[in-house]
Amino acid sequence: MKKKIFFGILGITILLASFVALSHFTKKDDVSKTNKLNVFVLSKSSSRVVVQDSNNLIYTFNNNDLDFDVGSQIVISYTGVLSNTSSLQKASIVSFSTVPVSEDYESIPEYSSDNGIFSQFYKLAKQKIDTLSLDDKIAQLLLVRYPGDNYIDELSKYNFGGFVFYENDFKDKSENDVKTMIGNLQKRARIPYLTAVDEEGGKVVRASSNPKLISSKFKSSKELYNSGGLSAIKEDTINKSDFLNNLGINLNLAPVVDVTTNSSDYMYDRSLGENTAATAEYAKTVIEASKKTHVSYTLKHFPGYGNNTDTHYNSSVDNRTYESIVRNDLPPFEAGIDALAENILVSHNIVKSMDANNPASLSPSVHNLLRGSLDYSGIITTDDLDMGAVSSIPNKTVKAILAGNDLIMVTNYKESFDEIKKAVNDGTISEEQINKLSLRILAWKYYKGMMFDIQK
Repeated sequence: MKKKIFFGILGITILLASFVALSHFTKKDDVSKTNKLNVFVLSKSSSRVVVQDSNNLIYTFNNNDLDFDVGSQIVISYTGVLSNTSSLQKASIVSFSTVPVSEDYESIPEYSSDNGIFSQFYKLAKQKIDTLSLDDKIAQLLLVRYPGDNYIDELSKYNFGGFVFYENDFKDKSENDVKTMIGNLQKRARIPYLTAVDEEGGKVVRASSNPKLISSKFKSSKELYNSGGLSAIKEDTINKSDFLNNLGINLNLAPVVDVTTNSSDYMYDRSLGENTAATAEYAKTVIEASKKTHVSYTLKHFPGYGNNTDTHYNSSVDNRTYESIVRNDLPPFEAGIDALAENILVSHNIVKSMDANNPASLSPSVHNLLRGSLDYSGIITTDDLDMGAVSSIPNKTVKAILAGNDLIMVTNYKESFDEIKKAVNDGTISEEQINKLSLRILAWKYYKGMMFDIQK
């Protein structure tokens, strides 16, 4: 009898725990009353209105002849329940009021008062943004694949957020050659560049692929973990950071925190190859170790790659349930966020349980999960928009901005820059939205200690 009672109580406890865990990922409102929400208007058409709240959650409503401008700050009154995961809200906007814009030079707009990881630097970033042209602010949103030393004069015409370097950029170069390459870029920068690599270790190495720079390539996380556990991971992160920092690199697009234990999966060789709990500890260890260095690290590929195929050439569809992804794939990202991760890279997989129509990188629902349920306030970066999975999507750069990304990784920088500027000029995106995103990028650069040498 006692045994039956025990298992009965245990069963009820598990059910309640499951309910609480899943309810963590849904926003609740009182259906019967009118609720209010302070929002920023991202975009508007004759049929739809897209807004973003102070926590950077994006909501799409039906447009019931609402008369406000893209880029305005408003308070909406709505009836119904808001959902972080719906592509179109069932809730309806019944009225709105405009929020007065402060003329105070040092004031931070309400839409940027998120109390996030970089918030103490928002005021400095705002002061800097007020001195920049629209072109400069647009360029800050682009993380550009470095096209080579022959393009340095053309690149200096822009004011890009930063550059990504690949294996060929380091090939046959000496340490001094690499320092000169990156140093020449930074000397021409009006705002210091993010300088990034995918130095994962194992199959994916960029700078350490060159024996002139280091005696051997960095090992994979799997090899390190199997031989020395988390202590080896921590030591490797610090050594890797010192190596990269010495060359002038300040951002590593690693670690891969996708959970995969099947050796036939595409991402297996690049992952830890362990279960969810072990991968979460790995994510936490890397981010905590990186805080002792001058290099920022990037959790990827949100919301988890699973057993999906390579998106460098074609699109890949993730058919797993929402509950499965929440349970198995999100904990490593949560652990990294708790350790104050600064950057998260979103994949191009189509995650059907979250958004059947858009790749994750272009999906507001996926970004809402990251901003809302995981309470992430750092930088969100796309995977390269010139990868095969998304390269043919029209207006993909604008869609990436409207989905909730801060930093857009691109190869064809001129096309992406022109696409954003056209969208601002025709009212698809407001300049205020560009200000909002560039504010977070610049606040990150202040947080990293990159900006103080240019203060007047």
